Amino acid sequence: MDHHKREPVILNVYDLFWTNQYTSAVGLGVFHSGVELYGTEFSYGGHPFEFSGIFEITPKDSDELGDHYKYKESIALGYTSFTKEEVDQAISHLGRDFKGSNYHLMNKNCNHFATEVSQLFSGKEIPTWVNRLAYMGTCVPFLEKCLPKEWLTPVALEETVTSHQSEKRSANGQVTPNPRPSTSTSIFSRKESQQELLRS
Repeated sequence: MDHHKREPVILNVYDLFWTNQYTSAVGLGVFHSGVELYGTEFSYGGHPFEFSGIFEITPKDSDELGDHYKYKESIALGYTSFTKEEVDQAISHLGRDFKGSNYHLMNKNCNHFATEVSQLFSGKEIPTWVNRLAYMGTCVPFLEKCLPKEWLTPVALEETVTSHQSEKRSANGQVTPNPRPSTSTSIFSRKESQQELLRS
């Protein structure tokens, strides 16, 4: 680890804006977040498969997340001495725990992932208000069932899942159309992705 070079750890926060434009005035809000390191933003979402739900986007680019997301603000969390290679390895390792099928809106969501990443690289937690939805969910148990799918699986993650499924079919000798191009990428290498898919 290079202790002479420190990289900023930045939390990028997004409004699920069609809700927050009405609720933020009374101190409530529903937020998505991702952690930016070395020019890449890492986040987490849900899908029904046994491989990683972690995905990458261009920092602050809400278009890659989908129409329901609107960039809100960036929060400097601190600095890390991890190199880019070490960050990538650590994020890949986190994917074993943050599988898409492990996603839970109240107990294991994108903000829980952001907290774990922030603690790992900067030693700090994200602000508590960012994950207020999880607290709201403990007060309203049926809330998760009322929320739209787009809140759980952003567009960027859907494209990653499509890519994984295409690779699985290719590994099984099936010919399928190429998935539509995406600016987002999975944190798994192609080889790791195929191994995960074959085990699922």
